[in-house]
Amino acid sequence: MFDLALLWETRELILQGLWNTVWICFLGCLVALSLGLVLAALRLSSPRIFGYPVACYVEICRGTPLLVLLFLLYYGGPSIGLRLDAEIAGVTGIGLYGAGYFAEIYRGGFKSIPKGQLEAARMLGISPWHALTRIQIPQMLRLIVPPGTNQLIILVKESALISIISVDDLTKNATTIVNQTFNVIEPYLAVALLYWMIIELIARGGYALEKRLANRQPRHTVHQGESAHANG
Repeated sequence: MFDLALLWETRELILQGLWNTVWICFLGCLVALSLGLVLAALRLSSPRIFGYPVACYVEICRGTPLLVLLFLLYYGGPSIGLRLDAEIAGVTGIGLYGAGYFAEIYRGGFKSIPKGQLEAARMLGISPWHALTRIQIPQMLRLIVPPGTNQLIILVKESALISIISVDDLTKNATTIVNQTFNVIEPYLAVALLYWMIIELIARGGYALEKRLANRQPRHTVHQGESAHANG
């Protein structure tokens, strides 16, 4: 029989795990989003000398489980003088792992922009930085929000692996409750519900952003339409 009283008695442990999961996922995903953009820009930049190392990094991330990366950071790091707290190792692992995937998502978004726009920007004397921030990124965002949202959801679900390196997240604290009370259903159902709530918030946020970007019309298009109407 489902015991709600057990969840109330262990609420502090569950809430502590929820807080640790949220802030570690937030920082890890922030690192992944930021580093992924840098990697994509390097891979698409000239000279191509940066592209090959970035491509190797992406392939390693896509071919290596997150758990192995966490083990290397937390347990293997001290052998080369790198000592990280479990939480920092979790943030770093999620960030480095996710960056490889986001680099490919960003790259796909950049590659979908017609080259004629960039050539026109160069002819008009627009600097590469302004072309990136005012022409490429706004258009790229419309394309990458759906796959980016899915990747964030995947990272949040895979963050449960940080419990293996002794981070007191939702999964580890639920396992602690199970070991103390021998009740399995209640703690893990609570964890499943909390993860679902986090992921639902991300999904709804991604959908809202996608809808907002889709409804935003570029200014130059509006001006061109008005000019054509006036000339007619």
